[in-house]
Amino acid sequence: MTESSATNSVLLDAKTRAEALDRDDPLAFTQNEFNIPSKAQIASTRLPGPAPTEPGREDDKCVYLCGNSLGLQPKRTQTRLSQYLSTWATQGVQGHFKPLDDSPLPTWLDADERASQLIAPIVGALPAEVAVMQTLTANLHLLMSAFYRPDINGKHKIILERKAFPSDHFAVETQIRHHGLDPSTSMITLSSPSSPEDNVLTTSEILAAIDAHAADTALLLLPGIQYYTGQLLDIPTITAHAHSHGIFVIWDLAHAVGNVPLSLHDWDVDAAAWCSYKYLNSGPGCIGGLFVHERNAPGAPQAGNRLAGWWGNDKATRFAMDTEAGFHAVGGAAGFQLSNPSILDITSLSASLEIFHEAGGMAPLREKSLRLTGLLEELLQSLITEPERALFRIITPRDPSQRGAQLSLMLAPGLLLAVMRELERKGVIVDERKPDVIRVAPAPLYNTFADCVAFVEAFGEALAVAKRERDGEGKSRG
Repeated sequence: MTESSATNSVLLDAKTRAEALDRDDPLAFTQNEFNIPSKAQIASTRLPGPAPTEPGREDDKCVYLCGNSLGLQPKRTQTRLSQYLSTWATQGVQGHFKPLDDSPLPTWLDADERASQLIAPIVGALPAEVAVMQTLTANLHLLMSAFYRPDINGKHKIILERKAFPSDHFAVETQIRHHGLDPSTSMITLSSPSSPEDNVLTTSEILAAIDAHAADTALLLLPGIQYYTGQLLDIPTITAHAHSHGIFVIWDLAHAVGNVPLSLHDWDVDAAAWCSYKYLNSGPGCIGGLFVHERNAPGAPQAGNRLAGWWGNDKATRFAMDTEAGFHAVGGAAGFQLSNPSILDITSLSASLEIFHEAGGMAPLREKSLRLTGLLEELLQSLITEPERALFRIITPRDPSQRGAQLSLMLAPGLLLAVMRELERKGVIVDERKPDVIRVAPAPLYNTFADCVAFVEAFGEALAVAKRERDGEGKSRG
């Protein structure tokens, strides 16, 4: 058997296996809840016309593995938004208070509370510990404004990772300067001695850094899942260790929420914030959320000096407009709210959260996610043959318990542009992080095992094209 025929045989076996896995998948129904773009649509430079009367063939769909950047649109989002627009059109201001008998939507006054009830099981919190509000970085600022108190016991440092998402760095630096301190002495950035290029921080390295700076550290800010590598950090162990040194802990859960099971209340997490447009599929730039443990909420002994706004005021007197009565915070995390939230955003988010509920919550989604990512990892080793296999490596931890729905692939230098171009040409959407990383994220709500096979097949071909172009350019320059 020739190498080509052997490769074709392995590919055929992989496709047959993926078809069987998809056929037996108890969560297969959730894929039909999403609008999956066709290859023609993602290649088009024009807005689409009216929806086609006939559904497209399965092989017309693109392979969308970019939910870690932007989740796909649930089909019911348009329905829920139309219901919201109809309420606004027919009820005007009454939509704030008047329930409609035939509408599944709450009144606008109660929309944020309903969204909090839907998302609480996803993050493992009491409903009162969650608020759907603002955006990720705004919520991080609100939490740090309340709980970063560098004048207490001489503690002034904030620890974060060196390769944290830039917005986290910007937020920390400005919070430190807000207190008249210098980031060069009050901001500690962690990097991995054992993995300096990939920046995969081991738990022991993080704990050691906490120990080294414990005497003068006030706050720890880390990601639940690191956006670049896809590494899932040991949230309960790190939180407990920081608490043993009197350090307040905030988690950035942008890439963890809706991706992996979380138990923020039981893990005794102090506070956390997240966006909702990745694995929660709410739409680009949509509303964020925050968690504040009940022991840190307004009225509790450890409550921080939070900023206040009218929507965080007691709902019973919120519209009384009585400034002399003073501010009386809503109980729990809702007391951190400032302005009234966008009902458009909350409606979009809640449409997706309904699907999470119908899927049975995070446990079955995590089980499928582990199988999807495991198959993807296996196929990257078995379907891609030399010399292409030597052109990339997986930098995400190989231990499934230390990663979410993402594998980050470090390419050999000079290949990224051509690989991304070829993948897009084949109708495969993934995310790039320059200079050399692509992030591949099979989301269990809408991705299939067949998607994993299709990606690896296209990726191998893209690597071959990119290598030929790179080597040809090198020869021409020589």
